[in-house]
Amino acid sequence: MTRGPREATGVDLRDQERLRAAGEIPRHIAVIMDGNGRWAKERGLPRIAGHREGVESVRDIVEACGQLGVRYLTLYAFSTENWKRPQDEVSLLMRLLLTALRDETDRLHNNNVRLRMIGDIDALPSEVQSELREAATRTAKNTGLTLTLALSYSGRWEITQAIRAIAHDVQAGRLKPEEITEESISRYLTTEDIPDPDLLVRTSGELRLSNFLLWQVAYTELYITPGYWPAFRRNALYAAIDEYQRRERRFGMVSEQVKPNSNEQPPRKRILKSVAGP
Repeated sequence: MTRGPREATGVDLRDQERLRAAGEIPRHIAVIMDGNGRWAKERGLPRIAGHREGVESVRDIVEACGQLGVRYLTLYAFSTENWKRPQDEVSLLMRLLLTALRDETDRLHNNNVRLRMIGDIDALPSEVQSELREAATRTAKNTGLTLTLALSYSGRWEITQAIRAIAHDVQAGRLKPEEITEESISRYLTTEDIPDPDLLVRTSGELRLSNFLLWQVAYTELYITPGYWPAFRRNALYAAIDEYQRRERRFGMVSEQVKPNSNEQPPRKRILKSVAGP
């Protein structure tokens, strides 16, 4: 039986209402889900236990984003660099991904979530590819939250692919060099049909982008929390959004020029080391 979403009730509902009343809810949130292995190690558990608990965090954050009215959520699920991990762990991660897709696709579809993927999907095991494409096809017409999984993905890989495509189009006469602009480059990226992130959350306290959405986060607000991903649930998400709403986003202008709480233009870049744990 497919489980229904957790309903926002009591304190949770009040927290959501408070955030909506306080300011703009980020339209697009991206997350670097880090710290699964360390979470497990600190508890004397195998690394895969941290990855399994991380799936529970994904479920809760997806539900909370849908309830808050976030339009896009992009999760860094597996990087191209992750292929360098021990083969046993990679195999377990692929099996966990396959199980999660089979368990959650009905749930996503019933809650109007559209699933999409970015990355070198052809590098994934064929069974995983098939399950991903089936889930994406089934949820393609949903109009609620768009959930994007970055799998076998890296920002440099994506930019390299875009440059190759642009070069081919210039060579074929479909594009003139003078027509290459920031906007046209964005159309060659795997995220061409979604806006750049307003907020990037990274768990585990690491202060780096780890090759994630390098073009897209040029003006994204960055929020770093020391808590590990398996412990990152909706209350931690609310803390990130609360901090986001406290920032003045000047878009390169001065304060007097900026309309309060406006996200219509790319926000300025800022890194803040959060003291808020999960």
